[in-house]
Amino acid sequence: MDYYVSDRVKNLKPSAIREIFKYAADPSVVSLSAGNPAPEAFPAKAVSEISARILSEEPTAALQYGVTEGYAPLRKAVWDRLSSKYGIGTENDDILITSGAQQVMDLLTKSTVNEGDTVICEAPSFIGSLNTFRSYNAHLCGIPLEEDGMDIAALEEALQTEKNVRFIYIISNFQNPSGVTTSLEKRKAIYELAKRYGTLILEDDPYGELRISGESIPSIKSIDKDGIVVYAGSFSKVLSPGMRLGYAIAPKQVLQKMIVCKQGEDVHSVCWSQMVAARFMTEYDFEGHLAMLREIYRKKAAFCMELLDKYLVPAGITYHKIEGGLFIWCRLPENAGISMTDFCREAVLRKVCVVPGNAFLTDENEQSSSFRINFSTPTDEQLEKGIKILGELAGEVL
Repeated sequence: MDYYVSDRVKNLKPSAIREIFKYAADPSVVSLSAGNPAPEAFPAKAVSEISARILSEEPTAALQYGVTEGYAPLRKAVWDRLSSKYGIGTENDDILITSGAQQVMDLLTKSTVNEGDTVICEAPSFIGSLNTFRSYNAHLCGIPLEEDGMDIAALEEALQTEKNVRFIYIISNFQNPSGVTTSLEKRKAIYELAKRYGTLILEDDPYGELRISGESIPSIKSIDKDGIVVYAGSFSKVLSPGMRLGYAIAPKQVLQKMIVCKQGEDVHSVCWSQMVAARFMTEYDFEGHLAMLREIYRKKAAFCMELLDKYLVPAGITYHKIEGGLFIWCRLPENAGISMTDFCREAVLRKVCVVPGNAFLTDENEQSSSFRINFSTPTDEQLEKGIKILGELAGEVL
């Protein structure tokens, strides 16, 4: 039979990263395309111990329905830590536990964006969020990224000219895919522009705890005195992505509508996951765990950049040096005249996967001379093998 597809999703395309995963499943292929944490970063022993205690002491709470807002001890643990350590949250804010941070993007879009309304994004930006915005038929306006964040002049022009701007989406720390961290000066400028033009800011911060060098920068949410910033955080990169836990700290009026929308999506996030996370934060050395993660990624990032200097830079490819996160953004020369899709396809044929830069653009038809590398998942041997292959390929095509 002919199946009917709604107007809202008929033009959506599969995630380029998820499609690439099909090739990466081949054990002979070196995958530099994922965004997964390092396998050695998972606190498996602690999770096992906590789970056993929960199922022994509180089995009904773990296996029964929960409240939409989230497990109260976890909400308190997250709120107390972010408030005391980072100055996030005011008396006019509240917290919602979500099924991964991407659900924050979905709930805010569903509750604030009508078809055709504008969402302003960094260009490039995270494909998962872009596809979420597209699924509600939002108009995406991409603002070019500079070395220290959004082009502020271009952002103000967009706020002046675009219709019905509902929010500005920004990944403020170690941006995915570019690795760029927005400077404090630009964070303040973005906040002031949002306030002036009456729009929200959606600050997505899944990598903020993974700083491996440089000084920490206050979040935009920490300077929010006007109730215009929705802050999205995640346990995926600091505990486990498989547990599917994220959270939003946002003005109460905004959060109440997001809660109603979540009730229609999944009722509540997994109770067991929330209970494990709460106990891990309060009964184990959470700060020590984060320090361990930073040391893992500090070593892996340094090794990856050494390999890029050795194999890719001599071939004409440049990259953005990072201070944290899980990704490195590589660029072919602008005048190379090479299709990035073809470059990545040829790389797959040579048994290495990277993600083409056009997958992260607000305009899916725009061309890109960049690609994204992930260094957290592969072993050192896989990293060297994959980057060496990319260097050989670049040497041929350039």
